This record gives sequence, structure tokens and C-alpha cells, in this order.
Amino acid sequence: MRIAVVQLAYDDTESVAERTARVTGLVHAESGADLVVLPELWSAGGFSYRDWPQRSQDLGGPVIAALADAARDAGVWLHGGSIAEHPSSGETGPEGKSLWNTSVLIAPDGRVAATYRKIHRFGFGGGEPKLMEAGEDVVVTDLAGVQAGLSTCYDLRFPELYRAQVDRGAALFVIPAAWPAARVEAWSLLLRARAIEDQCFVIGCNTAGTHAGTEMGGHSAVIAPTGEVLAEAGTGPEVLRVDIDPAAVAEFRDAFPVLRDRRL
Repeated sequence: MRIAVVQLAYDDTESVAERTARVTGLVHAESGADLVVLPELWSAGGFSYRDWPQRSQDLGGPVIAALADAARDAGVWLHGGSIAEHPSSGETGPEGKSLWNTSVLIAPDGRVAATYRKIHRFGFGGGEPKLMEAGEDVVVTDLAGVQAGLSTCYDLRFPELYRAQVDRGAALFVIPAAWPAARVEAWSLLLRARAIEDQCFVIGCNTAGTHAGTEMGGHSAVIAPTGEVLAEAGTGPEVLRVDIDPAAVAEFRDAFPVLRDRRL
């Protein structure tokens, strides 16, 4: 499986329409890949809290439509990062809010194959918890014949989510993020930890650049089930292109069967 991890940089001067056009161009450029991955909330701005309501969209909105066209044209599976989702149905969550941080996986034929609403909201009472509802569902989905667990950014700090995904058959974790530079060492460490403890491939796609006064951490990475870092980006805009063999997960779990010794 050939993976392209698009570490996108953006600032506060680019409109959503301009950014979307630029991103779809980057997706088109990866037409030889099997899977292309984008970062969290790239269209709404990962730390641009005040802009989320006006930049929010339904899953049938222009951002997802543009990504679906790009995936179809390039013939790739596309993890579109996440959007600030505001359902046109008027749906609200348990806290009465109508905004979610929603990841979208698009198949090569342009259909939305899976969605994931971020369970763990970052902000300690502000930011996401103040503005967004929490997702409730653990999502593992078929991605080109591989069982992939979907999560987003701050979720990475909660290992029980990934054990739940392993119990549902996950062999690959796809994690888009808007992780800041101030805590990027934790990002890199936790990506490796999730790979090692769950014996899964991990694809972490972070954001670069500075927006809303926040410097982003970059260092997107692809990690093997052994914990080996197969590729890692720097701090600027970059595309990682990595070939992985999903069969290596079962082979490594058989050779070093640590998961069979779980008692909790």
C-alpha cells in the first residue's frame, strides 16, 4: 500500500475556497498513491475557534464535494482530515450543540466510505468542548482491504480508544491532527507508543505553518507495528510518500504475540 501524507501549512490570509483549491491540487498530484491523508480541520483552521461556526459545513457541502471529486479524479482513497461539521438536518447532540469535529474517508469512486466524530475534545472547557459536541462511536472501517481505525489529534492521548479499535480488528490507525509546536515531542512519542502497544501501523498527519497565533508542530510520521519510524516530516509543508505492507501486522503479532497476553 502506497501512502501519501500531506503535511499542509496555511495562515490566516487564505480563504477557505482558495485553500480548498490548493488542497485538491495536492491530492491530484498523488494519483499514484493508494491512500492520501490530510490534516485535521484544515479548511476551518485547527485553532481558529472563532471562525468555526461560519466555516462549518454539512457532509454534502463544498469542501467534501471538492475532496470527493479529487479522490475520484486521482483514483485514491482519501482521508480528508476533518471538517467543522454542521448538519443541514439541524441535528444537535446531548449538550445541545450542532457542531462536530468530523473526519471523512472517501473511496476512489468519490463516495463517503466512513466518518468519525472526534470523541476527545481539546480545550479543557474552552475551544472544542465549548463549541463542539463529542463523538460517541468507535470507528473501524475497511480501507482498501485493510481494517483502519479512525481518530483525531487529542484522541492520541487516550490509549483505551486504540485498544477498542484493535478489538474491532484494526491493523492501521489514521490520525489527522492540528498539534502545536509547543507539545510536538508528545505527538511523536505517542504515535510510536500507539504503534508499539497495539502492534499496528500508525499514520499521523499533522499541520505545519502558523495560524490564529499558534505555531503548528509538523513532524507527520508513518510508524511500523514494531515502533520503527518509516518516515517523518520536518516542520514545514511536506508530503511523505511511504510504501507499507499491511500483512506485516499479522506476521509481527504472530512472531511477538504480546496482545495474546492481555488480561484486562
